This record gives sequence, structure tokens and C-alpha cells, in this order.
Amino acid sequence: MNLVQLGWNDSIDTSFKEYESEGYAIGRISKGYKNTYKVITKEQELSAEVSGKFIHNASNKKDFPSVGDWVVLTLQVEEGKAMIHKVLHRFSKFSRKEPGQGSDEQIVATNINTVFLVISLNKDFNLRRIERYLITAWESGAKPVIVLSKSDICEEIYEKIIEVESVAFGVPIYTVSAHKGEGMDNLKKYCIDGETIALLGSSGSGKSTICNYLYGSYKQKVSAIRTGDEKGKHTTTNREMLMLPEGGILIDTPGMRELQLWDVNQSINKSFSDIEQFATQCLFRDCQHDNEPSCAVKAAIDQGELELDRFNNYVKFQRELAYLERKNDKKSQMEEKKRHKKIGGDRTRFNRK
Repeated sequence: MNLVQLGWNDSIDTSFKEYESEGYAIGRISKGYKNTYKVITKEQELSAEVSGKFIHNASNKKDFPSVGDWVVLTLQVEEGKAMIHKVLHRFSKFSRKEPGQGSDEQIVATNINTVFLVISLNKDFNLRRIERYLITAWESGAKPVIVLSKSDICEEIYEKIIEVESVAFGVPIYTVSAHKGEGMDNLKKYCIDGETIALLGSSGSGKSTICNYLYGSYKQKVSAIRTGDEKGKHTTTNREMLMLPEGGILIDTPGMRELQLWDVNQSINKSFSDIEQFATQCLFRDCQHDNEPSCAVKAAIDQGELELDRFNNYVKFQRELAYLERKNDKKSQMEEKKRHKKIGGDRTRFNRK
């Protein structure tokens, strides 16, 4: 396998030159476990772990390798192992706030060219969820593509496409049935040498079935959805990078029951460009679109030019980001306080000596 097939480009080549001259090897993370990784080099796939120096220099979780990362290695070929010393610059990354009460960034996948946002055309179809995925996809730096899956069970395909078009300005939208092979040629055109595609979506949206179709064989386990609400189970449990036989790379990801936003202020403006445009016509620059007079956003809602649910979702995202910013600021203050306390303790011990 050559490096171009792995997604090598000029940016990565430039980043690696200084390490190459020192005798290091290069590889790409194909799978991550709790403390170990699978890494693909141009010769083989190896088991890898990070060096002690790497751990010492890492300040938080985002510094550690993620699926899709290019990493600097020393190889132990005879043992089938490698040591990771450095993660090279990521030209794109798909992130979310870690699930639960924490406030750290969780990186889902990196160095992606295209994101397939897989949305099922069953009872679990949700326009507000699509808005959330689009915001995060735009922020990732990759090109979003909306894939409306399970078209064979939907009788209102045209109406659904119209709904999605109302929130996904300029984003390609394809309806597919991987089960029947319908519409899949539209996705195959993205699967070419050097291109990396991430599959993202809720559990049961059909990501694994699409993955199996593009791979050409039964690669990922597929589970049945619940009959009541047609929501899925977590079939894929780990992020994994797959080399497609006909070219291109797929990164399959576990279904997400929650996708909390992370540092997406610019992407909110892009995803909700219609609301931002209305806001420029408000009487006051700092209009909150609540009780202010001559509010163009409220007028657009009253006149049916803007859906109230879409505006409410926009407000919800703004509040979510504001809360995360306050939480991260408080966390930074606590970390700074601990750092100064440690420095003070070190000085005291030094003076005693």
C-alpha cells in the first residue's frame, strides 16, 4: 500500500519532513482502544502505544491520538509493535463535548475530507438533529453530505428532501437504500484513493449497512432497530478506519445518542445564515429577538418566512455554547489556581533547602 492510498497529502508531507530526517516512520491510526491503538504503515498494520514522553507532554485527552491521525513512530516490526511519539497537524477534526457532565473535548475522527451525515427516513427522522450534525460537520473542516437512508421504507421521500433542504443550504442530499442498493452510486463517487470519509449518525440510522455495501462484504455487524420508536442499538462500538477495496477510506463511528456542541460559534452562523441575515435588518444591533421593537427575526416568524422551531433550536444552541464557555472558563480558573499553588509549594520546599 502506498501512502497516497492512506490519505497522504502535501500538508502532511511538510509536517513529517523534520522527523523523517531523524529516522522516524509514519503511520495512520486505524483503531483506538483504551490504552493502545492500531496503526497502518505503508508496509503493515501494527499494535501501538504512546511513549512516556508523549504522556508527560500531553495536557488533556485531545492531545492523544484519534482515529484518522497521522503519527510519528519508531517501529518494532518483528514484534508487530510501534511506539507513538507525535501526532501531526490535523487538517480537519470532528469533535463534540464529551458525553455526561464533563466539559472536555472528545475527538471522534480526524483528517476527514467528507462527512456522510446518515439520517434514517423512518420514525426517528428529526430535522432539529440534522441541524445539530450540520453545525458540527461545518466546524470539522470537512465537506458535509447528507445521506437519507432506508428510502425503501419511506413513502414521503420528496417531502423529506424539501424539509432537509430548508435547513441544509447548498449541502448535497442523497436518498439511499443500502439494503436494496438504491442510490449508492452517488456515495461511491466520493470513495477514491486518498479521500477519507467519516460516517456519522444516530444508532440505527444505517451507517453499518452502508459501510458493508461500500466495503463489498459483511464487515460491520448490523442490528435490528426497536419496533416501537424505530430507534437503534449501538452496533458499532469503536471508531474504525477501513480501506475500501476500490479506493478511499471509511471511518465508521458508533451511533450517537447525544451530540453536544463544541466550539462551533462560526459554524452556527453558517448553518443558520437565514436567521443571521434577518438579524442584520433588526432595529438594534444587539437585538435578542425577544421583546425589542422592529425585530426582523420576529417579523419573519410572524410572516411565515422562518419556522419558529428552527429559531428556537438556534436559541437553544446559543445557550448551550454559552453554558459550555462558562463551564470551561471556571475549569481553566481552577486549573490555574492549582498550578500557582503547586509553584508556591515548590518554592517553599526550595527555600527550606
